[in-house]
Amino acid sequence: DSRRVGRAAVPPPSPPAAVSQVTVRDALNQALDEELERDERVFLLGEEVAQYDGAYKISRGLWKKYGDKRVVDTPISEMGFAGIAVGAAMAGLRPVCEFMTFNFSMQAIDQVINSAAKTCYMSAGSIAVPVVFRGPNGASAGVGAQHSQCFAAWYGHCPGLKVVSPWSSEDAKGLLKASIRDDNPVVMLENELLYGVPFEMSEQAQSKEFVIPIGKAKIERQGTHVTLVAHSRPVGHCLEAAAVLSKEGVECEVINLRTIRPLDIETVEASVVKTNHLVTVEGGWPQFGVGAEICARIMEGPAFNYLDAPAVRVTGADVPMPYAKILEDNCLPQVKDIIFAVKKTLNI
Repeated sequence: DSRRVGRAAVPPPSPPAAVSQVTVRDALNQALDEELERDERVFLLGEEVAQYDGAYKISRGLWKKYGDKRVVDTPISEMGFAGIAVGAAMAGLRPVCEFMTFNFSMQAIDQVINSAAKTCYMSAGSIAVPVVFRGPNGASAGVGAQHSQCFAAWYGHCPGLKVVSPWSSEDAKGLLKASIRDDNPVVMLENELLYGVPFEMSEQAQSKEFVIPIGKAKIERQGTHVTLVAHSRPVGHCLEAAAVLSKEGVECEVINLRTIRPLDIETVEASVVKTNHLVTVEGGWPQFGVGAEICARIMEGPAFNYLDAPAVRVTGADVPMPYAKILEDNCLPQVKDIIFAVKKTLNI
């Protein structure tokens, strides 16, 4: 006993923070519930969000808890209910507008871009449009070309919007809460195949005040040989590829972008300065894509001088998504494609 021999007693180790497994679906539901409770100006609208609990059960239980005025079922008219959401935001409410898939947001793109994104600038800052457009983005499984497109590059192209793209449950909760509280229009691009996936969430991440700042990337794995940059589901593929490559002596640094606009290029630059190699990974098409933007920014900035090889992009195939499963798999970046790109970059 340290007290007996006169030394200062060593305090007992603090118990580890409680960590539990939470699916992305439940994390989104938790975020919506907490923000509806916190701010009476927040309301949800979209197809089947109320009585049916949401097409993907993201809004499960919220209609029963908050009623018709806070959780609103709409007709099948994206242009109509997106317009209602934008008008409500201009009038001082904070709507969360769900698209059943972002492919259907094409029906409402005039409202998203011309009505929401440009209004603050065109009104010299006098009209804020605090609206969140959220829903699944990119390819699911076996849903054909008209339901499989990634819109990160489309919406990331437009000034006036903020665009977030979560991977984990922590990302989903923290970014949705930050988006609802933001005074600008935010497009939140989720992934349908991640909804049922459980991730570890700390006690802190499950608190009511947990938010993730928009515009800040997260380093998911430290490494020294090559930087892998991804968003949404491909972050998981990058971590899998990094685990395989680690056994071969290659240590990958994996960056989860979290936000598409504004892009946290500083975190990517700092990593490239350290690793001297860059591979970008995304499910979208190659031309004018997120990876293309990252490569251009690196080339224009100070990190370019540290590159020991050309940056490489791993993307979806440059075709509309086929329906057949084997073709679909070959159109989307797989772990083997990332490993191949890393070895090509490192010349091994």
